[in-house]
Amino acid sequence: MASKDSNPNPNPNPNSKLNPYPTQRKPSALTLLNEYVAGSRAGKYFKLSERGSTFTTELRAGTATFLTMAYILAVNASILSDSGGTCSVSDCIPLCSDPSFSLSDCSGPTRHVIVPDNSCKFSPVNRGYAACLTGVRKDLIVATVASSLIGCLIMGIFANLPLALAPGMGANAYFAYTVVGFHGSGSISYQSALAAVFVEGLVFLGISAVGLRARLAKLVPKPVRVSSSAGIGLFLAFIGLQSSEGVGLVGFSGSTLLTLSACPTTSRAAVAPVVASANGTVSLLPNGAVSDQIYCLNHRMQSPTFWLGVVGFIIIAYCLVKNIKGAMIYGIVFVTAVSWFRNTSVTVFPDTETGNAAFRYFRKVFDIHVVESTAGALSFKGIGTGNFWVAVVTFLYVDVLDTTGTLYSMARFAGFVDRNGDFEGQYFAFMSDAVSIVVGSLLGTSPVTAFIESSTGIREGGRTGLTALTAAGYFFLAFFITPLLASIPAWAVGPPLILVGVMMMRSMVEIEWGDMREAIPAFVTLIMMPLTYSIAYGLIGGIGTYIVLHLWDWGRDVLCKFGIIQGSNCKSDQISGGNANHHGVEFNRCDANSHPNNNGNVDSSIRALESLARMPPRKDDKGKDIVIPKNQDPKDRNLNTQTIRKEDFVGEDASNEEDTTPFE
Repeated sequence: MASKDSNPNPNPNPNSKLNPYPTQRKPSALTLLNEYVAGSRAGKYFKLSERGSTFTTELRAGTATFLTMAYILAVNASILSDSGGTCSVSDCIPLCSDPSFSLSDCSGPTRHVIVPDNSCKFSPVNRGYAACLTGVRKDLIVATVASSLIGCLIMGIFANLPLALAPGMGANAYFAYTVVGFHGSGSISYQSALAAVFVEGLVFLGISAVGLRARLAKLVPKPVRVSSSAGIGLFLAFIGLQSSEGVGLVGFSGSTLLTLSACPTTSRAAVAPVVASANGTVSLLPNGAVSDQIYCLNHRMQSPTFWLGVVGFIIIAYCLVKNIKGAMIYGIVFVTAVSWFRNTSVTVFPDTETGNAAFRYFRKVFDIHVVESTAGALSFKGIGTGNFWVAVVTFLYVDVLDTTGTLYSMARFAGFVDRNGDFEGQYFAFMSDAVSIVVGSLLGTSPVTAFIESSTGIREGGRTGLTALTAAGYFFLAFFITPLLASIPAWAVGPPLILVGVMMMRSMVEIEWGDMREAIPAFVTLIMMPLTYSIAYGLIGGIGTYIVLHLWDWGRDVLCKFGIIQGSNCKSDQISGGNANHHGVEFNRCDANSHPNNNGNVDSSIRALESLARMPPRKDDKGKDIVIPKNQDPKDRNLNTQTIRKEDFVGEDASNEEDTTPFE
């Protein structure tokens, strides 16, 4: 009798499909790398395993985050340089009235030397001032890179959160076009504006350290708080539609202020404030200057650069629709690459002295630019003026709302927010943001903030500070390509500004448009920001309108509290109060953004409760109406709720599924 084979694997071929004990595959190199990093001191510090992430996932998430926010390097420098930076009339050079003659030969009855005045900063721009602006833009690119790099490093190392920071959109436009003004035509100088940002950063640091940040954000009325984000979006889109920092679709009109433009440079005229005298002569207003506003003489919608910008807009929009990462970058790169070809109608390097100088710098490709004028340019000379403190308060308000909202929304998106509305690392996250604002002001840029584009990295699986550190690594590489970043044209920057405005409009769904006491302040805030070219004026208008519309209710509440008036006059307005009572069910409308357990289901719960209020009474086995007592605790899991079916809801699709979970 043959002995039994003790080998449990009778098949000698380990690769055979009949082999019940196949050979286990060796882990890949990436798997080994992830396991090694997760077990290292760095992996434990960043809590890779604890948060369910890996080293390679964090690298991919950081790459996605950088690609979606890298447009800020070109856009921020372009917007801030419109303020003129540290350039002034002293940078303008004397010119001969006849451009064909040099300054030394500028003499005679028909020629004279033009002494620079304030108009040298506008069209036509003085060569000396233009050269200064070119240097300032290079400085601002490096300042943007450096402040973003430092912000990401602080956020990644100390807060251990997958959030990237950079100079914020909206705050930079307010800095450039309202506080400093177009080429210094605003209320305070560029140097004083940097000091205002510095002071605001210190105040921000203080309130973050003592935990007042979230409380301050809640003091602002909800309609103003929600609509301010959309108003800033319209402001940015309006900038992107103009010629100085966009595609040039809209231009000046003497009768309607704005009209369709997009004419080529040969058909444009600069706008200046003039006065017509009785004898028919026209002269420039005192202290007036030629602006950068464009008036189209003819050939509207025939600008080659406009149509190239439209192509960039379509590319970005399509990528956003298809959820393709790096959408902004693809549009900017395409338009910029086409604009780099010389001797074309869309070139960014025209055959002029300025264009030739820009092309020579562009050909360097790699260059480490040292910040010369913007770093440390703060000036506290205007600290005693009201305009200085208006700028400080406005910067503080925008940062409190924008950054706090972004941090909480990103933490909620990553699943970090607990039932109390807190998340791990929030103290250091707030402190990191405040420190970054101070650092950015010292480098010469507008306030730094957490970017909503961080959601792209979180969507890719980023859960730790390694995502932010990866983005910081890409910002470090950007130090070496300043010539390329400085050669991005305005018509490549315009489309991202417009589409950023689109994305910032999403908050308007939270406004109760049926309640005029919410709708009117929200609309005033929304419309005043772009039309007055000021975020501050929009906030003042919205808050003022909200106060006026609620004075009667607040006065009545005070009188009721002290017993001066009683009875039905003290009952809350059913429309504005937001309470409904139907069949014994009482519920309150809640702000989806402020709900501590909001994971995207609050809105659906509200709609379900509203539908429940409209339902006919449900019957029990004896044919009587089912009523839930008012004094029953809604959080009691033993609540004897009626079974709610989807087909009972108004506007909901019919379904056989049932949900007996009480609403909280």
